[in-house]
Amino acid sequence: MSPYRLACLSYIALALPASTLGLLWPSMRLSVHQPVAALGAFLVVGTAASVIASLAYQRFLARIAISVVAAGGAGAVSSALVLESLAPSFAVLLIGSALFSLGFGSLDTAVNAYGAQRFGPRQNNWAHAAYSLGAVLGPLLVANLLSAGTGWRWALAAVAVPPGCVSLLLLAYRARWRPLAVPPVAHVPATAAAAHGTAGGPASYAPGPEPTPRQRALPSTAAPARFTSSTLPVTALVRLGAALAFCALETGAESAAGIWGFLYLVDARAMSTAGAGLVLSAYWATMFAGRAVLGQLAESLGALRVMSWAVVAVAAGAALMAVRGSTGLAVAGLLLIGTGCAPLFPLMNATTADRWASHGSRAVTRVASLQVAASTLGGAAVPVGAGLVLNAHHAGALAPVLVVATLAMTVAYVPVSRGPRRRPVP
Repeated sequence: MSPYRLACLSYIALALPASTLGLLWPSMRLSVHQPVAALGAFLVVGTAASVIASLAYQRFLARIAISVVAAGGAGAVSSALVLESLAPSFAVLLIGSALFSLGFGSLDTAVNAYGAQRFGPRQNNWAHAAYSLGAVLGPLLVANLLSAGTGWRWALAAVAVPPGCVSLLLLAYRARWRPLAVPPVAHVPATAAAAHGTAGGPASYAPGPEPTPRQRALPSTAAPARFTSSTLPVTALVRLGAALAFCALETGAESAAGIWGFLYLVDARAMSTAGAGLVLSAYWATMFAGRAVLGQLAESLGALRVMSWAVVAVAAGAALMAVRGSTGLAVAGLLLIGTGCAPLFPLMNATTADRWASHGSRAVTRVASLQVAASTLGGAAVPVGAGLVLNAHHAGALAPVLVVATLAMTVAYVPVSRGPRRRPVP
């Protein structure tokens, strides 16, 4: 089996369990006698473990074959799911969450690093599309198992099988994974790794390609020796703060909708388990379709115009979810949030050079890193906060939380959209 096919299978195997925590948590928490908000502990532990895995990756890559790192990551994911399915207490579930995220981060980082040097653009795009496919199939599988009377423990055991099989395949075909000459530099990991419950998907990595005309046009000679708050004017500081807030709130709203959407539809809108699972699968599908379609539109219509429409769509989706008494509008609102959120962070990163070129190439690199960090933080903090609100009130409180988050996101977007622009380089 080729490394490319193994990469696609790896992403599908990762996404199957990563998209199902929102469906499983209502049953899991009752078994271990925990409140709804205890899911926040999963997100915090998972985020920390995922970051540790990605930071340690460069050291491991120099000593261990990349195929072995990937196989170990897949094996850790499978073992974590089995451990969680047998967990007698909440403490054991947290251990399983940490092990899952360590494995997720290792496998995700290894496959991305290999693909960045060995796969072409089309193969990389389709490999990441495989993750979206797994995210669509996961909720469908788990919702049908739960509807058939299968407990959450057996459902977890079922989604543990694919990553276990991928681990064995990676070991069996390890000779086909040619060694990497130079370890690539990784961005901050995506929040999808955190406790197999968020919406970001696999991380993106850059192998250090030749500079593009846009990058060569950056006034690097004019860049300050250091990029700090003391070197920026007040207007630039405002734009930077707004950009970071926008990234945190956008990813946070996207993650909160994906994690708590199932509970909201079942408890607040009285949908069946199977129906809510189908809607959640559709939510993940809109993430894929939104990036594919709106990303292409940005090439012809302009990134800012598409981002502005997407921001309005996200806010409108939250407003639809808040309308009382209409399940149809709630479903439409959830899907609209997924569609609108899908292209926002990728386009935010893609326009970083245009917004910060006047401050030099060092500023562009630094701001891009800060935006990813803000996104990671928001992807964990907003769902945790939403869980606390839901625990204090009821599942229907998710809609007001999303309304507040998306309105704040819209306000933060205004300075971003009005910031200085660099003339595009042909």
